[in-house]
Amino acid sequence: MRLDKYVCKSTDLSKLDAAACILAGQISVNGVIVTEAATQVHENNTIEWGERRLVARPFRYIMLHKPANTVCSNKDEVYPSVFRDQGIEKTEELHIAGRLDADTTGLVLITDDGRWSFNLTQPSNDCHKVYRVTLSRPLTEARGHDITELFSAGIQLQGEAAITRPAQLDILTPTNVRLTITEGRFHQVKRMFAAVGNRVIGLHREQIGQVKLDIKQGQWRHLTADEIRSFEKM
Repeated sequence: MRLDKYVCKSTDLSKLDAAACILAGQISVNGVIVTEAATQVHENNTIEWGERRLVARPFRYIMLHKPANTVCSNKDEVYPSVFRDQGIEKTEELHIAGRLDADTTGLVLITDDGRWSFNLTQPSNDCHKVYRVTLSRPLTEARGHDITELFSAGIQLQGEAAITRPAQLDILTPTNVRLTITEGRFHQVKRMFAAVGNRVIGLHREQIGQVKLDIKQGQWRHLTADEIRSFEKM
């Protein structure tokens, strides 16, 4: 990780203060003074602030049940941040692995471990994301083909050359479906249904990989060790 991030994770310094200490020559890596905040360091390096050896706090892995009309951001925007009033410490160190639109509810995974979240977001790792989708009108055949077969074959999104990766569509009622995808293009679920002549009016993410949402809306909890390891095996 970046040196300034490491300093923040092992002290109470802000990112700005950490960068100032580094620039002032107060931080050494393996006995050598480093003055560039963006320098990449490893947990096994010996990193010292003066005579004090810095040891980073353990990584955090969090599940949050996102309410509607909140944004997956560390700061409030047009809508409030998902972190507001949650009591999660040092949210500036965290990032969200796979964001949801403001009007979408459901499972959000939060961490400060970039290598871990990389496994969630890379399509080549086939990390399944499961959504419950409410549609404006009943599903019908599209272009003379069974709708589930179309999703399985890949959908051509407007403005994109490559079709989507195969997706699994399970029809629960004529206007309610479960959709499983392994990528996360911009507004992908909404655009997939728009491409077959329908409109999403409700969207809720209930699972990522093997991790299933099991808390009430607006609540959060730390992931279990097994849940954390499930993404490392991808």
